Amino acid sequence: MRFICFTFLVLVSPALCMADATNWARFRGPNGTGISDSKNIPTKFSKTENILWKLPLSDVGNSAPIIWDKHLFLHSSLPDGTKRFLQCIDSNTGKLLWKKSFNASVAKIHIKNSLASCTPATDGERVYNIIWDGKNIALYAHDFNGVEVWKKDLGAFNSQHGPGHSPIVHGNKVIFNNDQDGTAQLLAFDSKTGKTLWDIPRKAFRACYSTPLFNTLENGKLELLVATSAGITSYDADKGLENWNYTWSFSKMPLRTVASPVVTSGVIVACSGDGAGDRHLIAVKLGGTGDVTPTNLLWENRKSFPYVPSMISKQEYIFSVTDKGMALCNLAVSGKELWSERLDSPVTASPLMIDNNIFAIGENGDVTIFQAEGSFKMISKNSLGEPVFSTPAVANDKLYIRGVDHLFCIGKPVK
Repeated sequence: MRFICFTFLVLVSPALCMADATNWARFRGPNGTGISDSKNIPTKFSKTENILWKLPLSDVGNSAPIIWDKHLFLHSSLPDGTKRFLQCIDSNTGKLLWKKSFNASVAKIHIKNSLASCTPATDGERVYNIIWDGKNIALYAHDFNGVEVWKKDLGAFNSQHGPGHSPIVHGNKVIFNNDQDGTAQLLAFDSKTGKTLWDIPRKAFRACYSTPLFNTLENGKLELLVATSAGITSYDADKGLENWNYTWSFSKMPLRTVASPVVTSGVIVACSGDGAGDRHLIAVKLGGTGDVTPTNLLWENRKSFPYVPSMISKQEYIFSVTDKGMALCNLAVSGKELWSERLDSPVTASPLMIDNNIFAIGENGDVTIFQAEGSFKMISKNSLGEPVFSTPAVANDKLYIRGVDHLFCIGKPVK
């Protein structure tokens, strides 16, 4: 591990850090943090205990659920690959409200990917979803009754692993980072009409799947932070103009950025890796102009961090769960490891922090819960009895976990 010391200002946006207990409108919830302030999620449950409802799933997919009020949106595919679906489910009862189908075909994907891995996003009026038909991708907007509002064809998607990146919403913009093998662009569309607002070319190496997030600057402006195989780039969130960029220094070929970055204590932390086990984490000081590669690196690690699961940040701490099932706690500013604990399963889903507890979901369906603190304390271990590859969601004091066979709604029964 390499360390570099800095003195810097802490940039924190209370509005961005605050987790909404009512809605979970994008991948990993409010601003992509994976954090919920819900106080009533049970820490003890099973495939029968504290299950408010359980919906059998005949379709497949790794996309995460999103929730707005009573509307839960889920992206899926027929097992044979001939159809993709966007469905709306009543988040309180599990009842299917509507289901839209899209013609598609089977295509080559990574063994842990699916044909429906892009998570939707919503602004409470429309739901926005990337659909891959096996060759091309398109961004759709539907209203909450399932009526198509607009569609943007984005052309062929090139990657041996298939797509898995997700749109986000900012004001009147739907933002989508379209990184593929050999081509990359940052896109923004008018949320009401689908009109293209930005089409910003980016350096392209390998297809990446991390989802951007926002950070508030000292001057009150919002920056959009994008982490890919090219590095980390800050953009003006309203205009799309580049503020600064940091370039990865790879020892071999460029690695793939799958996990989404996190921000805390004036630092952005991003991971990259590959299927061979190569890993590279960088912690970069926020701020600056132009190329900050020579000046802003705080620390880096090429060994023990996740490739697919995203991390959780809390004040000075970074919590992570590696693909092989190792839970870690590090200091964000220095990288110092405070503790590590072996879990009992490999992990693909990103962990969540709910009421200061980390929920880590193994591929075997075991949910390990431990405190989000600088010393390890186990809270509980729970089994859903089926594999899980999808990142969960939290809304309305309920935890939603998509297994391979069921969508679980976990919560405390109303007495």
